[in-house]
Amino acid sequence: MDVIHIGGTDEHGIAVTIRAEQEHVSPKDVVDHYHKSIAEDFKRLKIDFDNFSRTSKPIHKKMSQDFFLKIYNKGLIEKREGEQLYCPHCKRFLADRYVEGECPYCHYENARGDQCENCGKWLEPTSLINPRCKICGTTPIVKKTYHWYLKLDKMQGQLEKWLASKTTWKSNVKSFTKGWFKEGLRPRAITRDIEWGIPVPLEEAKGKVLYVWFDAPIGYISSTIEWAEKQGKPDLWKKYWYNKDTQLVHFIGKDNIVFHAIVWPAMLMAYNDGIILPSEIPANEFLNIETKKISTSRNWAIWVHDFLDVFPSDFLRYYLAANAPENSDMDFTWKDFQAKINGELADILGNLVNRTYVFTKKYFDGKIPSPGNYDDDDKRIIKLIEKAPDSIGTLLDEFHVRQATFQIMNLAREGNRYFDYKKPWNLIKTDKEKCGTAIYILTNLLNTVATLFSPIIPDGMEKIKEALSNDNFRWDSASELSIIAGTEFKNPGILYEKIGDRTIKQEEAKLMDDNSTNITSAKNKEEKIEKKEYVTIDDVLKLGLKVAEILEAERVEKTDKLVKIKIKIGEEEREIIAGIARDYSTDELVGKKIVVVSNMKPAKIRGIESNGMLLAASNDEALSLLTVDREIESGSSIK
Repeated sequence: MDVIHIGGTDEHGIAVTIRAEQEHVSPKDVVDHYHKSIAEDFKRLKIDFDNFSRTSKPIHKKMSQDFFLKIYNKGLIEKREGEQLYCPHCKRFLADRYVEGECPYCHYENARGDQCENCGKWLEPTSLINPRCKICGTTPIVKKTYHWYLKLDKMQGQLEKWLASKTTWKSNVKSFTKGWFKEGLRPRAITRDIEWGIPVPLEEAKGKVLYVWFDAPIGYISSTIEWAEKQGKPDLWKKYWYNKDTQLVHFIGKDNIVFHAIVWPAMLMAYNDGIILPSEIPANEFLNIETKKISTSRNWAIWVHDFLDVFPSDFLRYYLAANAPENSDMDFTWKDFQAKINGELADILGNLVNRTYVFTKKYFDGKIPSPGNYDDDDKRIIKLIEKAPDSIGTLLDEFHVRQATFQIMNLAREGNRYFDYKKPWNLIKTDKEKCGTAIYILTNLLNTVATLFSPIIPDGMEKIKEALSNDNFRWDSASELSIIAGTEFKNPGILYEKIGDRTIKQEEAKLMDDNSTNITSAKNKEEKIEKKEYVTIDDVLKLGLKVAEILEAERVEKTDKLVKIKIKIGEEEREIIAGIARDYSTDELVGKKIVVVSNMKPAKIRGIESNGMLLAASNDEALSLLTVDREIESGSSIK
């Protein structure tokens, strides 16, 4: 099967500009920071992409503007005048996420201008009750403005017909879209009044950018184009996006259903008749934390990088797979997480690996024994091995990850039951051949389990692979008894360490401590973005930078690097202490014209008053004084 895994960071949201304003950095600083951080988190989680791009790249800008123009030229985008909230304090129109207020449907007090996080309804900022500017808290006013709208109403019939053909889609996706169709699709604004984003490619649209949910999904295509270019085959992307046999699968949460199942397909239909549409949208429900919905803006979240500083990536991967909220919201609690890891990864799977290895080491010199004749119990386990890859593969093909995870772990459970029933510690005394047969079957069961679990918990399964000296970790051979008798069963070590109560209590306390902080400090704790501090000309002038001539220089006794220097600034003479003795001799200093801060408060260094500070540059290996490159009088100001 030919599969490419495409992804990237969506970098044009209103959340980016809000964060930039709160942190006093540029939007580019924000997206650069998070792109790197997210890419590192994926790498640590062992989630690999064929191409991991970002929507701030020129290749994406070009594709997004092409999308807009082609749809616009087909008459499916129109300019409309409408009402928008305007902040009289900030003196600007407020894009949706710059507004918060009470949800008109569920009356949640902190609903966003685009969507209510509590009930999931798609909102307009003007529909909020008691709206407020997210930046300054001022109550906005309504003013007239204009934007470009995608005519979703004109495409409802085509969309309904297409969605009706998706008989295998999850019920939550189909019921969600039916609700939208019942209300009737309406034109949706696809431009915004902000500076950060992809400019609308129309002369009359200066100052407008494409709404993030118009440009973001186009990133799937631009990332594929980028991947193709990296292969040296710039047209290769068309093999996928214009091939009727291509299966386009979007893995999303339920809050993104409307965009992926209605807006995005409408954009594709309007863009080009030959381009593929989504074939599967396996949307999950929400995974809450301690009964409350995850909210990164309010720091009610467990951050991946913090988690991986404490636990192996397999722990998170397994828990999410075993508890995937496929049909209803699920709840993460630290206690449940501990129970799942200890009770299943350690006590079921880890125990089976350990006891099989220890027995092989003790009674068969660490070599996997040859099998004899199979009895009914042996045949039952062999049948489970033979059937597992197909049945579990079908579950994964249908996106039932949680059930597939359960079934694979159930194989390990069956292995432990088989071990207990066979009682090899007794059988070795009465029938070594039968005992060897049981161990042979158990090692093959481990091989099957490890192969099937590899996409979910790769690190632990790699340990089993190495222990069994198996280089043939392939799904299509996982149904076979492929472990060769006589192969050394190497020590796999402890497959998974148990999580102690103390660790769980610490993580519970950390979560509550994070949530108790105010919003601003929580955001700062969430991620440290390197800030760029800017100064004005007036700030520089306050330093009193002047040219000074060195008249005398001598080493300060009992020090390695201090020099006492007499300088002349205009007609004034004064002394300063500088740590430059390792880089300059006293003789070579005399006569130099340097730059000093002339208005510093005097300070005593080694009992000597220093009245000023010279400027120097350093690369941690050598130091260089800042001097003037032509003749100029001492006392001259630096401007």
